[in-house]
Amino acid sequence: MQARQESNYSEGVNSKRATVISSLVRELKSLLGPENVLSATEDLCLYEFDGSVEKARPELVVFPHTTEQVSRIVKLAAKYQVPVVGRGAGTGLSGGALARGGGVMIVFARMNKILAIDLESRRAVVQPGVVNLDITRAVEHAGLYFAPDPSSQKSCTIGGNVAENAGGPHTLAYGVTTNHIAALELVMPDGEIVRVGSKNGDAPGYDLCGLFVGSEGTLALVTEITVKLSRKPEAVKTLLAIFDAIEDASQTVVEITARGITPAACEMLDGWTLQVVEDYIQAGFPRYSAAVLLLEVEGLREAVEAQAAAVDEVCRTCHAREVRVARDDHERDLLWKGRKNAFGALGRLAPSNYVLDGVIPRSKLPQALTHILGIGKKYGFHVGNIFHAGDGNLHPIVLYDPRDSQQCKNAIAAAEEIIRYCVELGGALTGEHGVGMEKNELMSLLFSEADFDLMRRVHDTFNPDSSLNPGKIFPLSKGCGEIRIRSKEATGAR
Repeated sequence: MQARQESNYSEGVNSKRATVISSLVRELKSLLGPENVLSATEDLCLYEFDGSVEKARPELVVFPHTTEQVSRIVKLAAKYQVPVVGRGAGTGLSGGALARGGGVMIVFARMNKILAIDLESRRAVVQPGVVNLDITRAVEHAGLYFAPDPSSQKSCTIGGNVAENAGGPHTLAYGVTTNHIAALELVMPDGEIVRVGSKNGDAPGYDLCGLFVGSEGTLALVTEITVKLSRKPEAVKTLLAIFDAIEDASQTVVEITARGITPAACEMLDGWTLQVVEDYIQAGFPRYSAAVLLLEVEGLREAVEAQAAAVDEVCRTCHAREVRVARDDHERDLLWKGRKNAFGALGRLAPSNYVLDGVIPRSKLPQALTHILGIGKKYGFHVGNIFHAGDGNLHPIVLYDPRDSQQCKNAIAAAEEIIRYCVELGGALTGEHGVGMEKNELMSLLFSEADFDLMRRVHDTFNPDSSLNPGKIFPLSKGCGEIRIRSKEATGAR
């Protein structure tokens, strides 16, 4: 009898929810036009994934064209008490743009205009759906570019970069996205449109831009971004240091840091990964080595020559087998093509991969890499290592088959063990991919109950009903000290 009553109750709740969504769909189609609203199951399935191993399906997907439309969508969702999640290109790697609470997914793909460019002030005003690399393409004729350069910069959008505070290989010298944002236009959870920051980037008072960049869409929806443009350096040198021992490559990074040298980029790839990348890209990487460092120095010509010589000396002192210098822009571009397409190259070896994102002190690189390879062997995986060595931002890659339930469990277990180890070494859970659904239950490794209380008070000031991107960043388990084991459905295992 009790089971029957529970079943009837569940059917009643589902029926009521279906009625709510149906009414919301009608109003949204009236607002945006039927072509900008998706509610069929076969359409929604396309939006239950991003670049992570997570999975969550929205109840409807909408494509606004203007800030005013976003505001009205949010107001309608609030009217029907339905949550909202924003989404850019879906390249995120932590489940941050997935609809964990169902509801409305606002996809910004059609808000993709560069609204204004001020070359003299080195500013550009863009909509969130603009592709990262397109900003540089629009201003490179004037010797300018947009500095943050994630590996997915040919496809990721600036709105997603702002949400996750994206980085990239040149973060070491130029910082992450927040360092290149001057102002934001936002739609708040009640539909109010507000602006924070200023074109000059030096507005008095609290740094509200800094608060919203990296908040993963849990405080507001970003509908317009004023970005800072950087001037291209006078000279650039790209060096490839080749090592017969991964420990020597790791120690080189430690020594470069110890000598106070700050290259524009310092990337590491292990030998196994190099062979896979070279088979795919033919970028000029050595097929037989333990690891390489891809280093770049840039600035005034004289300073670049001196810094390149210093980097070369450190590499050779740390037993580099060879140090090559890219002879021209073509060779340089080819090396970076290999680095930025490395994840795609590894995708040829397995049906799926789990790209991790943890941070450690640079001085701990040698022991960390050894330990990570040991974790991979423990769970039956060969873990590839491609990462931003200069700032200790690791990206171990676990190759697995999502159709094999045991492999899925092992991949997730290995990933969690690697991230826990990063924290044990004095590092952090994430450097640039965000917390999202992937690491929210691990947040208690870094933060106390008092920390969470303060963060929740900030969150609730802007998003009191958790109507924007619910189920992200904060642990969902009862106590912050408890680590909830993710279900098969939550991990995307099928």
